[in-house]
Amino acid sequence: MAKKEFILEGLNCANCANKIEKKANDINGVDNATLDFVSKKLKVQIEADNDSDKISNEIKTIVNELEPHVRVIEKESLSHSHEHDHSHGNIEKSQVAKIIIAVILYLIPIILKLEGSSRFAFFFVSYIVVGGEILLRAARNISKGQIFDENFLMALATIGAFAIGEYPEGVAVMLFYQIGELFQDMAVGHSRKSIKALLDIRPDYANLKEGKNIRKVEPAEVKVGDYIVVKPGEKIPLDGIVIEGNSTVDTSNLTGENVPRSVESGDSVLSGFVNNQGLLTIEVSKEFGESTVSKILDLVENASSKKAPTENFITVFARYYTPVVVISALVIAFMPPLLFNLNLSDWIYRALIFLVISCPCALVISIPLGFFGGIGGASKTGILIKGGNYLDALNQVDTIVMDKTGTLTKGVFKVTEIEAVEDFTEDEVLEYAAFGEAFSNHPIGKSIIEAYGKDIDNKIIESYREISGKGIKAEINGDEIIVGNRRLFEDEGIFVEDKKSFGTIVYVSKNNKYIGNIIISDEIKEDAKETISQFKELGIKETIMLSGDNKLVANEVGKSLGIDGVYGELLPQDKVSILEKIMNEKGKEGKVAFVGDGVNDAPVLARADVGIAMGGLGSDAAIEAADIVIMTDEPKKISTGIKISKRTKKIVTQNIIFALGVKLIVLILGAFGVATMWEAVFADVGVSIIAILNSMRALNVEE
Repeated sequence: MAKKEFILEGLNCANCANKIEKKANDINGVDNATLDFVSKKLKVQIEADNDSDKISNEIKTIVNELEPHVRVIEKESLSHSHEHDHSHGNIEKSQVAKIIIAVILYLIPIILKLEGSSRFAFFFVSYIVVGGEILLRAARNISKGQIFDENFLMALATIGAFAIGEYPEGVAVMLFYQIGELFQDMAVGHSRKSIKALLDIRPDYANLKEGKNIRKVEPAEVKVGDYIVVKPGEKIPLDGIVIEGNSTVDTSNLTGENVPRSVESGDSVLSGFVNNQGLLTIEVSKEFGESTVSKILDLVENASSKKAPTENFITVFARYYTPVVVISALVIAFMPPLLFNLNLSDWIYRALIFLVISCPCALVISIPLGFFGGIGGASKTGILIKGGNYLDALNQVDTIVMDKTGTLTKGVFKVTEIEAVEDFTEDEVLEYAAFGEAFSNHPIGKSIIEAYGKDIDNKIIESYREISGKGIKAEINGDEIIVGNRRLFEDEGIFVEDKKSFGTIVYVSKNNKYIGNIIISDEIKEDAKETISQFKELGIKETIMLSGDNKLVANEVGKSLGIDGVYGELLPQDKVSILEKIMNEKGKEGKVAFVGDGVNDAPVLARADVGIAMGGLGSDAAIEAADIVIMTDEPKKISTGIKISKRTKKIVTQNIIFALGVKLIVLILGAFGVATMWEAVFADVGVSIIAILNSMRALNVEE
């Protein structure tokens, strides 16, 4: 399936953006098209065996029909310059000039108290100066079958005002509308810049080392294995390993944490980190497209394609709302005069008020801005949310299921006790266990090897078999060694004494004879207990912990943290069935979130209503599997994410109630002849500006 991306320069009408997206999806051969109003990007997936150039031309035709002033630029042909910003600035200047000229022409007949044709002439010229472009757009759109848009509505309302002799009001309404549109464009532009500034982690260049020379290049030109030099104050442009130099790096762009991290030769560093002081030479380990910063930016930029239910509702609502209001306006204009012989011009005036109010822009602009602001603000604190739908779902979560190791505990295991039985020594028990765990990647196995601290001769390990969730069987120098948990020993028919310990117990046997055990302990994270208590304050009804550890250890950890339910001694496949059981018991009330480390918990993360991966920094598996990625290992970020989702939902709800409430009040007042067109224009563009400014509050995140 081919993919195309277009930048729609000059697109400032959210309602028109929805129409463009709908028509692009209707093109034959297009599998899916999503238009992000915030970034002005139209992303199109084209089905195989379809002419992508033909589809590109169809998209350009659609945009030209709906928004002729918008420029369509394919991403491949987009230069690295900022010329588009200047052109937008020029448009704003020309709008301001038109408004000033129109205001002067509007004031002349009022100040000079002109009457008759000269009075009409000044108002008419003022009207053409400020509203001529809208009249042309309305006529052009009508000729193409696009009737119910704001250009048509404003043209109809103001021409109607002239028709009933309300010249000053017709001009004033158009003036006020254009001033409001100007402020609205500026507000949208400002919010776009704020979001872009918030996500400004993309490196502009890389210092490529070629022998003794250093050349400044685009990061995309650098290949895996190349050496790059990063000077103090520069962003690290690509993921890699430090081969020379030492320094501290600022990781806050990715993690939201301001504490500097020390790096030296041999350490891995990620794109987006900022080098604080020393000169670093780095061997590149990933191409720019696969680097951490690219993946994060791609996730955040694509987040708007996964719309929250509220956004989808407003898109559908806007489709029907405007025609309904226009039909109501026609009924108000002609039915009362026809049925009750009332003054026609008075009721036409009331109908014109309906038309001015009917544009749904306040809702259509502010709601995606609110959700995108929440997603952008969250990413700045090190929380990646993959879509407005997940941000909205997080607000509805009332049950949180968590994996123990790596989520609530540090996952850093240490051998704390060794017990030998009969004639065996503690050193022998540790040695056999270390040889048994020689090929293990599990943190427990690694801790045993670390405690052993000697070289392991792999040649004497003749056979090796890992038994998922239980342990390991290996043949070492002809002896059969078993290293694992109690269940493995029960399966093998080897008797072990029931031992109580606040730690993981690893049993060891030689030739089917139990020779001792090793106790390994894991440390609880500092902010884990505080996070669980915060969950309760945020309205989480139930917290549940899943663990592969023995039940005693799992219950002790759960009790010390104040967790409601604990499941221990689980195999990886058990976690999915336990989660499904919890979700089935809950039914459709509320949502269930699962929090895991993203590497071992991919199936459970995918099954949950909301999958949250902890410590996703540099982990491709975490970024792929989860709906939300916590870039650090701190549980408190989960409660921060919930707070952001609740605040974003609150802002979006405020905008819906405010916009619809004001419009409804003015519609009722207009129908009863109380409201004038001034109130109607405020209910349109004034409400839009206030709603946009309110949406921008979602960008400000307090942890």
